[in-house]
Amino acid sequence: MDEALLQRLATLEGESAVRRLMARYMDLCDVPRAVTQVSELARLFTVDAIWEGVGSATAQMFGQHQGREAVAAFVGGYLPPSAHFRLNLHYLTSESIVVDGGTAQGQWIMQQISTYADGRSELFGTRLNIDFRCVDGVWLIAHFRTQRLFNRELSA
Repeated sequence: MDEALLQRLATLEGESAVRRLMARYMDLCDVPRAVTQVSELARLFTVDAIWEGVGSATAQMFGQHQGREAVAAFVGGYLPPSAHFRLNLHYLTSESIVVDGGTAQGQWIMQQISTYADGRSELFGTRLNIDFRCVDGVWLIAHFRTQRLFNRELSA
């Protein structure tokens, strides 16, 4: 195979791996599901990962978390066995993934439907901007940024 074809193949494989990684992350964050082990979440992130809310309201709500274990503990803190959510479903749309060798950048619009332990329900939309890195042949999340665009209370 010529070099250009190999590079195109690597780019397509990187895009596919990033897409599967995001699907796994969202699956682990959906509720109801079996209890998610924090170690399962941790395996999706680089050792030096950053997870942060951006924009004034989102930054205040979520803050910034650095390091694989801190990120996994933060995200896992919202999931069973925590009673935070009764229902939490994620839908990704408007995907854009750019692979450049062993790094990639992705952007999605995420819609999330949540019902909380107190019975309230809401729908919100968020812009996700995420950097990825391929480490020893495995694509991982390096920098996860979330910015809430809107939220609406849902009535029963």
